[in-house]
Amino acid sequence: MAKIKFVQHDGTEIEVDAEIGASIMNAAVDNGVAGIDADCGGECSCATCHVVIDPAWAGKLGAISDQESSMLDLNPDREERSRLSCQLPMTEALDGMIVNLPEFQY
Repeated sequence: MAKIKFVQHDGTEIEVDAEIGASIMNAAVDNGVAGIDADCGGECSCATCHVVIDPAWAGKLGAISDQESSMLDLNPDREERSRLSCQLPMTEALDGMIVNLPEFQY
């Protein structure tokens, strides 16, 4: 298990335990974190699990795929560190990771 801190748009912080190998999206959904809709269930066919990675953690993630980037392009709130949480598997190296949740999911 590893820890993830979700920071909601209003500044509320929620720390959850995430299973190694599971996606950050699954950790949010399994722990009832509001702000991750996950409409497609983790198939990278929507952008309702959009998160913005804290700058300290952005370099520790794998490269963004073309498909993930295409889905994020549909989101008007995309930022430089935007990612789809369904495409981010939890690893021990990400223990303590901080992700920010946007105000809206599209």
